[in-house]
Amino acid sequence: MKKSIFSSVFFLFFLSLAIDGQDFVYQPVNPAFGGSYLNYSWLLQSANAQNTHEEQSTSSRWNQDPLADFESSLNRQILSQLSRNLMGDYFGEGLSEGQYTIGDYEIEVAPGNEGLEVVIFDTSTGDKTTVTVPYY
Repeated sequence: MKKSIFSSVFFLFFLSLAIDGQDFVYQPVNPAFGGSYLNYSWLLQSANAQNTHEEQSTSSRWNQDPLADFESSLNRQILSQLSRNLMGDYFGEGLSEGQYTIGDYEIEVAPGNEGLEVVIFDTSTGDKTTVTVPYY
């Protein structure tokens, strides 16, 4: 029994002496980080093949409908003014609760558990946004 244990330990000891390894050397692929300059065109082609973003040309930007631009600009200005008034009233002398309809937006202002809740519903797209202004 001792002889078989000794021989198996002796065999494992000599087996472990024969195992060699080599150092792991990392070589980056990207030439910007020390990789080979020959990888540049391959990386660029790979990135262009994966790019799904369509760039808007400057000429199509000017061909938009001026009335649609005016309407979106007006909506942004009204919502901006409403938010300024809302915050001024809320932190000032108080805010009147209720529902407001402005263009494509239905806005509901109501107190909630965590603060003042402002629910903005876009009737044209069906999107709904809830903003909670915490109590101070």
